[in-house]
Amino acid sequence: MKEKLTVIKVGGKIVEEEQSLKQLLDDFAAIEGFKVLVHGGGRSATKIASQLGIESQMVNGRRITDGETLKVVTMVYGGLVNKSIVAGLQARGVNALGLTGADMDVIRSVKRPVKEVDYGYVGDVKKVESDCLSTLIQANIVPIMAPLTHDGAGNILNTNADTIAGETAKALAKHFDVTLVYCFEKKGVLRDADDDDSVIAHINAEDFKQYVADGTIQGGMIPKLENSFEALSAGVSEVVITSSTDVSATAGTHIRK
Repeated sequence: MKEKLTVIKVGGKIVEEEQSLKQLLDDFAAIEGFKVLVHGGGRSATKIASQLGIESQMVNGRRITDGETLKVVTMVYGGLVNKSIVAGLQARGVNALGLTGADMDVIRSVKRPVKEVDYGYVGDVKKVESDCLSTLIQANIVPIMAPLTHDGAGNILNTNADTIAGETAKALAKHFDVTLVYCFEKKGVLRDADDDDSVIAHINAEDFKQYVADGTIQGGMIPKLENSFEALSAGVSEVVITSSTDVSATAGTHIRK
């Protein structure tokens, strides 16, 4: 019988504002059992880049990461945001450890090839070193993972936090009974995009096909759900898409096989 593990991904907004960060830390600390937190931090990176005179370029919601921008995101994601979370959790009795993918070679990635867009120093995950992570978790150390990986050749790569959470959850499924929780600005997957309370409580693969066919689910939610079903196929027990104020995943949309 595998022990339960919760992998939680939170967006940058929740960790970048003092009040919402405090609430997140309180809620995350209260979650029982083994857990991992993956965080963003894009707004802080944009703000600090601007203060340094570096223009932020976005294409389809993804940051173009040139050499100067890479320095900024490394400082902000791996330093400012990550260590603020770690320090806050230590104050709440959680023995947290901040990690980028380069630490302990925990996430190796490859630089995204240039197609229609040159994203620069952006990484696509190649491998998650789950044995190493599992050893930390079993020792009651809580990994706090920044959205940075490395290529094994000395280069840090900016990497999507949703991807890091999904790949980490999949890799850890061989060691634990994993629940993956995506926290974002909505309360879950909605039947009506204009009604924040129209949350679909449960979705399976057949439901998903039907919702896409009839237009209930569209846009950016489609890849988010596709990634969720990929995680289930790779051994994750459950995926929850819920609001940033619900890290314990008591509500939201629960996705199962």
